Amino acid sequence: MPEHKDPPPPQEQQSAQTSTRGRSVCSGVDTMGGAMGPVLHWMQDVAAVTLLRARRTLVQAAILLCVLVLLLWVSIFLYGSFYYSYMPTVSFSTPVHFYYTSDCDASESALCSFPTANISFMKNERDQVMAFGQPYRISLDLEMPESPSNEQLGMFMVKMTSYAKSGKPVSSVGRSTMLHYRSSLLQTLNTLLFSPLLLTGIAEQKQLVEVELFSDYRTNAYQPTVGAIIEIQSKRVQIYSSQLRIHAYFTGIRYVLYNFPLTSAVIGVATNFAFLSVLVLLSYLQFVWGGLWPPDQVRVRVMMGDNTRIQQRREEARKRMEKENSQKELYAPRVIGSVNEASYFQANDTAEETSSKRPSVVPDASGADVSDTNDEGSHVSKMPEEEESSDVLDGCLPPHQGETAIRQRPGPWMSL
Repeated sequence: MPEHKDPPPPQEQQSAQTSTRGRSVCSGVDTMGGAMGPVLHWMQDVAAVTLLRARRTLVQAAILLCVLVLLLWVSIFLYGSFYYSYMPTVSFSTPVHFYYTSDCDASESALCSFPTANISFMKNERDQVMAFGQPYRISLDLEMPESPSNEQLGMFMVKMTSYAKSGKPVSSVGRSTMLHYRSSLLQTLNTLLFSPLLLTGIAEQKQLVEVELFSDYRTNAYQPTVGAIIEIQSKRVQIYSSQLRIHAYFTGIRYVLYNFPLTSAVIGVATNFAFLSVLVLLSYLQFVWGGLWPPDQVRVRVMMGDNTRIQQRREEARKRMEKENSQKELYAPRVIGSVNEASYFQANDTAEETSSKRPSVVPDASGADVSDTNDEGSHVSKMPEEEESSDVLDGCLPPHQGETAIRQRPGPWMSL
């Protein structure tokens, strides 16, 4: 009789279910781990490649930025050097100190000689103030008091004589000038109005007289002006101080550079930057690619005509060789027998070659063949190098001597 087994207790059932669930979970985790492994490896490879590319891009961007900054600095330096060397001195001002002799009678109020001054047009005793061919305006400013002596003086002459390095006078000019007229009433009102300033010493009763000596002075390149002598042709003149001013009048590019400095600087720096960028780009292409057009392509383009001509000659030589071989096979008698009979054919060939060296009569058909062969020989002799090149191109080696004697038997005209 079958035995009746009691069902397992609930605790054992729960433990069995728990173990089954744990096994299923573990198997699921193992399955997910096996499936996620390649994905993780792929993501790791992608991250490594991305990091490498980012690092490479960062290095390239840093190098490019350094190159651009260097080019910009060089462009600014070149423009500054050009501006400094091309633009002359815009204005030049120097004080004029007059001197005169005092060996005459001191009782007289007049001077013993005309006031004279010697002015140098050299900066730092090396550089010339005025550039060659540049027009300049030269003027003299005289600060004169409104004294009765100057008012009674009236007009007087101011003379300027420029000289070269050798001391030879280059140009001379004389201009007249005088104080501006003011009536006694105007002088009284002016004194009353500015009396506080006059009493404190802030203002003075004086006039500034400007004398234009040259309006368009140009220095000579062969005799550059290095100085000038200024003389006031009056012994009763009274002067507080004087100033010589030289101002340049620009035209053309110098006018644009002087009156529009910012625009000129932007255009000049941008032009230098573009030019240097093109040079750097061409240098980079030459270093990386060997130039815009590699030498192989240039050589192919230059030698294309020669290669075509050589190819045509090779084709002509190949056709001649094929024609000659076909004629040889046509007129050569076929050999029937085994390879062991090679000695017999070699003996016959030797006898025929010996007999061919002797004078003999050739049939008409063979004569025609001889003429054809001579013509072909003449063609072949004209271009031996082409035949050699055709043989090399065909890749065929000449057959062995015994094999030639067995396979084909040359006619009597081949020994000629």
